[in-house]
Amino acid sequence: MRLFDVLGPIMIGPSSSHTAGAARIGYTARKLLGEPPVKAEIAFHGSFATTGHGHGTDKAIVAGLLGMLPDDARLPDSFAIAKAQGLEFSIHPVELRDAHPNTAKLQLWGADGRHLELEAASIGGGRIRVTRIDGVPADFGGDSNTLIIHNTDIPGCVAAVTTLLAKRSINIASMQLFRASLGGCAVMVLECDQPIPTELAETLRLVPGIRKVTSLNVGEDR
Repeated sequence: MRLFDVLGPIMIGPSSSHTAGAARIGYTARKLLGEPPVKAEIAFHGSFATTGHGHGTDKAIVAGLLGMLPDDARLPDSFAIAKAQGLEFSIHPVELRDAHPNTAKLQLWGADGRHLELEAASIGGGRIRVTRIDGVPADFGGDSNTLIIHNTDIPGCVAAVTTLLAKRSINIASMQLFRASLGGCAVMVLECDQPIPTELAETLRLVPGIRKVTSLNVGEDR
C-alpha cells in the first residue's frame, strides 16, 4: 500500500470515490474523445445512482467533461459552467450487469462529429478503471500514457502497431487485447512508458484493418 492510498488524492470533496473518482472518469472520457464534448448522456449505476447526488458525483463528472481535475475549485459550479460553454448533458440511473457499484456509463459527442461510449468505475482513492469502450471490454486506469486501437480482428494488426511503436523507441509497459467476436471488432490497449506522438496516431490510422486510434498522454493533464 502506498501513502497515497491512505491519504487519498488532493481534491474538492466530499468523497474520493464519488467525487474525485467521478471527476477523473469525466476527464478521462474527454481525453479519449479527443475534443471537448458538446453533448453527453451520463448514466449512473449502483452507489453512484443512489448516493451520488449527495456526494456531488453529478457535478464532478460534468466538471471532468469540461476538463477539470478533482482539485479544481470550480467543480461545485460545473453545471453553470457547462451551460455557459454550451455542453448539453443529461443524467439518469441505469442497471448494469456485473458492474462495480461506482460505475458510470457515458456517451459523448464532439463538435467535429466524434462519438465515444465508455463505462468506467471509481475504485477508491480517486482511482478509476475503464471497463468498456465503444461496446468492447477494456481494463485500464487512465493514469499511464495509453494507446487504444479499434481494429478488425484480422492477422497483422497487432504486429503493425508494435512495430511502429518500436521504431519510435516507445516502450510498452502492458498490452491487452479484447474482441467482440472472431473476425469482428477488436480493441488493443497499450500502456506505454513514453507519450504517444500525434503523428504516430495519424500513421496508425492508415494501417489496414485499423478503424480508430485514441491516445491519452498523462503529461498533458495540466
